[in-house]
Amino acid sequence: MKKIIIAFLALISVHVAKSQKASDQIMGIWKTGTGNAHVEIYKNGNTFQGKIVWMSEPIDPQTKKPKTDTKHPDQNLHSRPLLGLVNLWGFKYDEENDHWQDGHIYDPKNGKEYKCTISLKDKNTINVRGFIGISLIGRTDVWTRVK
Repeated sequence: MKKIIIAFLALISVHVAKSQKASDQIMGIWKTGTGNAHVEIYKNGNTFQGKIVWMSEPIDPQTKKPKTDTKHPDQNLHSRPLLGLVNLWGFKYDEENDHWQDGHIYDPKNGKEYKCTISLKDKNTINVRGFIGISLIGRTDVWTRVK
């Protein structure tokens, strides 16, 4: 009986480790589809989130200062810098469907927030799908891993 329990616990720990590893594949720095920004995706507790870590044009040409979140609907946030901005949050790995769900994405270009899912196309490519309401009404952006 003791051997059965030990074998069962070993099997569970292998399954958890495999699931853990699969969920962590999303972590890293990704170039957005337009190529004008890099987003670092990392773990925050039990969920994943991402922040802007590089921009092709980080300086506002008019003010000659770092670009800020001027499109956000909350005017109190207009002065926060875009570089370092958390624009992905709340993603949980769905092992059964092999994707990250229940997340949100914020687009600083228009100041809007969308529901979002992320799926791994291959180890260096992810599909980031932002949508309103249901996933059918949305857009997918393909991001590539920065090496």
